[in-house]
Amino acid sequence: MRRAWILGLLIAVLTIAPSAFSQPKLTDIQNHWARSCVESLSQKSIIRGFPNNQFRPDDPVTRSQFAAMVVNAFPDQMSAPTRAPIQFRDVPANFWAQDAIQKAYRSNFFSGFEDGTFRPNLEIPRVQALTALANGLKLKPTNEIELTNKTFADLRDIPNYAKSAIAATTERKIAVNFPNVQRLNPNRTATRGEIAAFLCQARSDTKGLISDRYLPNPERQAREIRGVWLTNIDSDVLFDQSKLSNAVNELARLNFNTLYPTVWNWGYTLYPSQVMKRDVGLAIDPRPVAAGLQNRDMLKEMITEAHQKGMAVIPWFEFGFMAPKDSELAQKHRDWWTQKRDGSTDYESAALDRVQIPVWFNPFKPEVQQFILNLVTEVVDNYDVDGIQFDDHFGLPVAFGYDDYTVNLYKQEHNGKAPPDNAKDPEWSRWRSDKLQAFLAKLFQTVKARKNKVLISLSPLDLPYAYENFLVDWDKWRQAGLIEEVIPQIYFQGQKFDDRINPNTWKTLRAARDHIPTAIGILSGLSSTPRPIDELQRQVKAVRDQGYAGMSFFFYETLWNKSPEPIDQRKSGWQSIFKQKVQRVSLVNP
Repeated sequence: MRRAWILGLLIAVLTIAPSAFSQPKLTDIQNHWARSCVESLSQKSIIRGFPNNQFRPDDPVTRSQFAAMVVNAFPDQMSAPTRAPIQFRDVPANFWAQDAIQKAYRSNFFSGFEDGTFRPNLEIPRVQALTALANGLKLKPTNEIELTNKTFADLRDIPNYAKSAIAATTERKIAVNFPNVQRLNPNRTATRGEIAAFLCQARSDTKGLISDRYLPNPERQAREIRGVWLTNIDSDVLFDQSKLSNAVNELARLNFNTLYPTVWNWGYTLYPSQVMKRDVGLAIDPRPVAAGLQNRDMLKEMITEAHQKGMAVIPWFEFGFMAPKDSELAQKHRDWWTQKRDGSTDYESAALDRVQIPVWFNPFKPEVQQFILNLVTEVVDNYDVDGIQFDDHFGLPVAFGYDDYTVNLYKQEHNGKAPPDNAKDPEWSRWRSDKLQAFLAKLFQTVKARKNKVLISLSPLDLPYAYENFLVDWDKWRQAGLIEEVIPQIYFQGQKFDDRINPNTWKTLRAARDHIPTAIGILSGLSSTPRPIDELQRQVKAVRDQGYAGMSFFFYETLWNKSPEPIDQRKSGWQSIFKQKVQRVSLVNP
């Protein structure tokens, strides 16, 4: 209660008495989707930042805070009250927002509860904020628009009392849904950034500062990520120009819209790389199995074909910091290897036991970081890509990190204390994970400085597994604004999400879903165990029912080339899943 009271007094100064301060530049909204809106409202003294020049756009908003913002935003309504004053039992005369609450109540923006309380410190859900605006501004749906599942994928979550208000605010482009325009998330607490967007769209002098792609429209075609990973394992689609062209054409015909081709694995690039040529004298994968990559540029071919058909191409740096022990790159740079507590360097994995044993390059070492940055920037600079993607190989297996460089770095930052012998020690894990985040921030900034439209995508394992085993705390990275699309490798079976997965996984997924495009990785099968199309149809339905931004399938060959049904039957199944072409959900693309 004391904390809420102090915060309330601070908000009072920042919202009710705006003339007391100048208008400092807000430092934490530079990459926020509602930046223009926040800046405009701040300049008009309708909303304010905090004393440290931060706006905290993702912080929750309470009922009293929203009342104060409404009073500032709509002075005309406040001057023509329609109700008599009321004394709420839980709003004393000296409460910081008492005057604002009274004005908002008398102007019909707010009502109290049946027990005579206002509950000023209760966080306000999005649906209640929109309903308050509809009530106070006296908005009704003039065109009798019909809210359908096409308008909102989570229509069933909208309370009956609010449907008229939601219809009215949708029609007037006040309801703002970021990042997925089809998800209202009605019962989730509204954030400061979202409230700013609502207020912007509700005022005539600031309307239009929010992109139309975040404004639900019953007539707008749905958006959905429909991706597929294309690999060079158990598949030769990347090794033959004709096969690649046919694959892109057929995927486009079946209404897929995103390709994730592997471009870095087994210690080689699958595109002609000058970075690799300078380092080890090999510009492209030289192995006999990859002979079809020679004398051509697979990535350029794919991008040309895909863009002609309106498909996105997001190269997948599959191996991240990992490389085969016997590869030219690993042998030349043995000083890059990290190691376990016992000094061993081999990374054992059941998924890789039939190939060369990999080692893990030290992700904290400047030379290793620069190598990865060079590969990424080479692709971003030389190709018209729509994004880049990493997975858990952008992390570090938790057993590793006991090489001399990392140990000395840890000691420097811990008064000479060595890392714990326990590889899963909480502080040791957090330290390493935070170092990975720092490099991701550097990579993010580097890419954006070159081509701001190139999105940063991650396809990790689920949490907490990804963090506990690979130090990939991707939800923390998402909260830091370093990931613009996430496609966790859930690979659930049956017609609903697997109950065996940690419940925190779904909590994390839902949180990510509400802030960035979050699709679900679906296993269409391995070469030896392809999955039947009816199972995949049920899984797609489950993903859609949960309101995720789409799905991506692992992997291309098991879409139809290697499947339990005849190819024609299999393709008909995909046509029933993706009945028409749609644009993909994205934070950065139009």
